[in-house]
Amino acid sequence: MSRERGQVKITPDEFRYMALLHEITGATVRDCIMDESENRVIFLVNPEDVGKAIGPRGFFVQKLRKILNKNIEIVGYSDNLEEQVKYALAPARIKEIKVTSRPGGEKVVYVAVDPSDKGLAIGKNGRNVQKAKIILKRHFNIDSLIIA
Repeated sequence: MSRERGQVKITPDEFRYMALLHEITGATVRDCIMDESENRVIFLVNPEDVGKAIGPRGFFVQKLRKILNKNIEIVGYSDNLEEQVKYALAPARIKEIKVTSRPGGEKVVYVAVDPSDKGLAIGKNGRNVQKAKIILKRHFNIDSLIIA
């Protein structure tokens, strides 16, 4: 179900931002997504590099926010759909993930989270669930994400 890496189109700006994050932190950056609607840049990095990319007490995130004048989000990357859902919705505790196809071929991911973590998974004004939807659409061609 994973997609070939080459299918993800990276814009010149995204490429520059990826190089900048790598240069500042040494983290292995797998992708960069510009989300203009939220004035944010979402970086996908190797899971073991998430802490390195964020920096001590968020130092690198703050530095990039100043340089780019955008909100910065660091997310672990996986080419496994279930793992990617967990990384995208962290720190919410995921109980179950189900992938279904609707008539017409639309792919939907249903995610059951710990009830006390539902707000975390959705995020303020739906920002976290939106972030997860963007990542899953780009890397797994998922059309819809439903948090339960």
